[in-house]
Amino acid sequence: MTPQRFMRERETGNGEMDIFRRLRGDVERLFDDFSRGFGWHPDPSIFGTLSPHLDVTESDDGVTMTAELPGMDEKDVEVTLTGDLLSIKGEKKEEHEEKKKDYHLKERSWGSFERTVRMPFRADSDAIKASFSKGVLKVEVPKPADVKKACKKIEVKSA
Repeated sequence: MTPQRFMRERETGNGEMDIFRRLRGDVERLFDDFSRGFGWHPDPSIFGTLSPHLDVTESDDGVTMTAELPGMDEKDVEVTLTGDLLSIKGEKKEEHEEKKKDYHLKERSWGSFERTVRMPFRADSDAIKASFSKGVLKVEVPKPADVKKACKKIEVKSA
């Protein structure tokens, strides 16, 4: 039982939820399940928008970001660097039309997103590489030479 559902049941006093509270809970679960099932999650900073999952890893050579963007093409995605902020923006527009003898179906859907990551160093925009394959965007940001030299690994010894 989720904390929200516990609190709703607790508010009714006798443990029985009225029909409207139950309906609200079912609708909330439906949206939670929908957003989880397609690899998208709600962005907590902006109510009502969706953001793709973004994996960020750092190595000795640089930072690599991977974003899952199913159903999108490279022409739908834009990667920009402003100072130490790297942004990934995208917009998906889809239209489907089907005409048959006894019906006409026309569906449209669209959505946009923007994710911004602060780089732990000043990146060289000319050295950044972005590639897109099978719905996955990969952005590689190499560390500048002075940042690589400034980082020194310290050996940890047992006492």
